[in-house]
Amino acid sequence: MDSFSSPSSGSSSSQFSTEDFMDQLKTQLAQAYAEEFLETVRGKCFEKCITKPGSSLSGSESSCISRCVERYIEATGIISRAMFSASR
Repeated sequence: MDSFSSPSSGSSSSQFSTEDFMDQLKTQLAQAYAEEFLETVRGKCFEKCITKPGSSLSGSESSCISRCVERYIEATGIISRAMFSASR
């Protein structure tokens, strides 16, 4: 018996279905992706684009952050599509 199975042999309303488990897993993965995205933007894009931290962003800093975020979104989209198409 695996760790997701209920010890009872009958169908129970408290038992997770495969669909419920997959929905929960998708939600957790989406949350992990969002956290990783924010950490990457905060770390890499800030380090690359903010040369003189202050109370506001200069025009060039703002443009740099926008481009950095766009590239990260594009790259993760390409990687995700490649991974999902390879798994089929």
